[in-house]
Amino acid sequence: MDKFFQIGEVSNFISENKQRFEDALLHEAANVRDRIDDILKFGNIDLVNNAHKLVGFILEGKNEELRLFAKQEGIAWASHELTLSFKLEWVQAIRRTLWAFIQENNKAAKEIALDDFFLFEKQINNGVDAFLNAFFINFSTYKDALIKSQRELVENLSVPIIPISPTICILPLIGTVDTFRTNVMEEKVLQEIGKLRIQTLILDLSGIAEMDNEVIDHLLKIIDGSSMMGCRTVITGLRAEVVRKMIHLGFRFGKDTETFGSLQQALNKHISYLELDIKSNF
Repeated sequence: MDKFFQIGEVSNFISENKQRFEDALLHEAANVRDRIDDILKFGNIDLVNNAHKLVGFILEGKNEELRLFAKQEGIAWASHELTLSFKLEWVQAIRRTLWAFIQENNKAAKEIALDDFFLFEKQINNGVDAFLNAFFINFSTYKDALIKSQRELVENLSVPIIPISPTICILPLIGTVDTFRTNVMEEKVLQEIGKLRIQTLILDLSGIAEMDNEVIDHLLKIIDGSSMMGCRTVITGLRAEVVRKMIHLGFRFGKDTETFGSLQQALNKHISYLELDIKSNF
C-alpha cells in the first residue's frame, strides 16, 4: 500500500474519532490531565487543540510549520514558567496515542509493505522528536535571555549609583553585601566613574548591618581603584559593629577617604562646596 495513502487514512481515522482520541490521550497523560484547565487559564495554552495541531503537522510532513509551532510553544511555556515535565509527559502521551490509533486503523486496512512501514515509522517518530528538540531549544534560549535580563535588572538595583551633580554621585547600599554583590559593585563603580567623570562618590553604608572580612577587604580595594581613577570616596553611615570588626582586623581607609556619621552630613558639606564652586565661576 502506498505510504501517502496510508498517512491520509490515519489522519481521516483520527478526525472521525476525535473524541475517542482525546479520551485516550488524557488517559495516557495522567499527571497532565488534572492541570489542563490551569495551563489554559494561566498560560492561554490549549493542550488538547495543540495536540491535534501537532499530529496534523507530523502526518502531513509539514516540517517548517512544525518547527515554528515548536518555537511558539517553547517561548509560551518558558514565559509562563510552566513545568517542563508536564510538557514532556504530554508529548510522549501524544506519541503513544498516535501509534495506538495507527495500529487500530491498520487492522481494518490492507497489509502495508515492510519498507513503507519503516518509512512511516521514521516520519512519525522523527516528527515528534523534531518538535521536542525545537521546543527545548527555544524554551532554553528564551529562559536564558529572561534570566540574563532579570539578573542585569537586579544588578542595577543592587548597585544604584545616583548622580546629584555633574561630578558627585551617591551609592546607597542596603541589605546583605556578599562577594557577588561586591564584584558587581566593583565593575559598575569603575565603569560609571569613567563614563560620568565622577569626582566624588558618596558611599552610604547606613543600610548595612554586617559585612564579612572578605567583603570589607573588597570594599577597600574598590575605594583604592576609584582613587586611581581620580575619584574621591566618601564613606557615610558606618555602623559600630562594622567599625569594630575593621579595627580588630586592622583594616584602615586611605588618608584621602572621608568619613561622615550620616549621609546628610556628607551632602551638606559637599553640596556647599559645589555651590561655592558655582559662585566662583560667575
